[in-house]
Amino acid sequence: MTKSWWKESVVYQIYPRSFNDTTGNGIGDIPGIIEKLDYIKSLGVDVVWLCPVYESPNDDNGYDISDYRKISEDFGGQEAFDELLEKMHQKGLKLVMDLVANHTSDEHYWFQESKKSKTNPYRDYYVWKDGKEDGPPNNWTSFFSGSAWLHDDTTDQYYLHYFTKKQPDLNWENPEVRKEIHDVIKYWFDKGVDGFRMDVISVISKPEGLPDTTFEKFQDTIENDYANGPKIHDYLNEMNREVLSKYDIMTVGEGPGIDLKNGPLYVDESRNELNMVFHFDHMFIDCGLGGKYDPREFNLNEFKEVFSNWDKALKDKGWGSIFLGNHDFSRMISRFGDDGTHHNASAKLLVTLLMTLRGTVYVYQGDEIGMTNVAYPHISDYNDVETLNAYKEAKEQGKDMDAFMSVVHAQSRDNARTPMQWDTHKNAGFSDGKPWLKINPNYTDINVAAQEQDTNSILNYYREMIAFRKAHPTMVYGDYECIDNGHESIYAYLRWDAEHCFLVLHNFSDRTQTYASPIQGNGFGLMKSNLSDFTDQIYELAPWQTKILKEH
Repeated sequence: MTKSWWKESVVYQIYPRSFNDTTGNGIGDIPGIIEKLDYIKSLGVDVVWLCPVYESPNDDNGYDISDYRKISEDFGGQEAFDELLEKMHQKGLKLVMDLVANHTSDEHYWFQESKKSKTNPYRDYYVWKDGKEDGPPNNWTSFFSGSAWLHDDTTDQYYLHYFTKKQPDLNWENPEVRKEIHDVIKYWFDKGVDGFRMDVISVISKPEGLPDTTFEKFQDTIENDYANGPKIHDYLNEMNREVLSKYDIMTVGEGPGIDLKNGPLYVDESRNELNMVFHFDHMFIDCGLGGKYDPREFNLNEFKEVFSNWDKALKDKGWGSIFLGNHDFSRMISRFGDDGTHHNASAKLLVTLLMTLRGTVYVYQGDEIGMTNVAYPHISDYNDVETLNAYKEAKEQGKDMDAFMSVVHAQSRDNARTPMQWDTHKNAGFSDGKPWLKINPNYTDINVAAQEQDTNSILNYYREMIAFRKAHPTMVYGDYECIDNGHESIYAYLRWDAEHCFLVLHNFSDRTQTYASPIQGNGFGLMKSNLSDFTDQIYELAPWQTKILKEH
């Protein structure tokens, strides 16, 4: 297996709008990130992934880009960005940007031209189709509810939008579109940016003929109709050949619909496409037939199988991404841990899991202090377009809206977007003005300032575990095997290479558990735990305890 800096890196994801506001307008900005660079560096991370800061009307909080080469003044503009990049590099940090290339904003120049007439030079930059007698060209639905098509009166045709109606999909069949995107990538690499996280890159190639979907479950529609289109690998190989391969950068593709069958194709080192992808097998594990707003019970064994199966699929030629949360999902401690009684222990367990699996690790802002989901009392408190559309649809269907609000509390993307909790001052130290999204009320208990002073804090444990991973390359490149025999509460696995062997144990429950190790005779000793008052019995685990054992 080839070694590289991006395989060994720990990435810290920043959602700029919610990170740190220096102007008092309630919106986080780039100078706010510059202000916190020493804090970010103190975590021990190597790379910062910055969610979109480009010019945008913000229908989807920056994922609707109106100018790929312009930094929005909302975030501080180009001068602030240049300063950020320079200061990050001075501190030994790399910067990864978001590339949103499946769609633009409907306010982008290309689309403004495209919709003028069927003969406009930019017409073929987007997916335009005639409708059927009874409506849109096909029965596709948007990721954000409703039809994926919108009628335009000017030319009496429909345009495709997988996401909001203000996010028209680009037509990647057009070589001019691909060249435009390549030029955008080159522009940022030439400025010194160190890589791209490629938003929903798995859906840029549309199925031939755009047939109706026949699947009842939307996730099946994504996997079989929207993602992994017939030319996806041609497009990525071309991108790699024309641009990516000419720079020392990292690429990670967001991959809705990517599964174990096709996932390795994106990251096989011999195919020259992407370094790694984000698959979502574990992130949709509690979603029912109707998607994330139709939840089902979490199952630990299914969760373990996801990590085990992907490690096996990628271990020979590819590379994985290890994450449990980001700006599109609930807070990981509220979802996979215990954000109540065992808040401290379960947050530490989850980061131990992240730091002891094979793949590049991603940490989302606020998870390092155990930030939790928020339960706003009214739907008017929410900002996320996906949440608002789902609520509207549920209401139209006559659902029990009190029950649906409980689902919103658990599943809304705004859970991850509440402003960063820095201290106990007004607005959690995020802003002197009214925040764009309400602060989670628990900021008085959960904040950076308090945890900086506490040696037993989640924050300081994150620093310990990141340092631990860097001190033990076995955790980065070593082999992996799950050895818990399908235990309902324990996740146990080996990590080993020619020099070392580790046994990692996690108790995903609020009860004491005993691990029946098949290898107890091999001389393992306790090396690290998230609890200080653990038993002398190394295979006994207190509630939400995690242990790292090392073979003598």
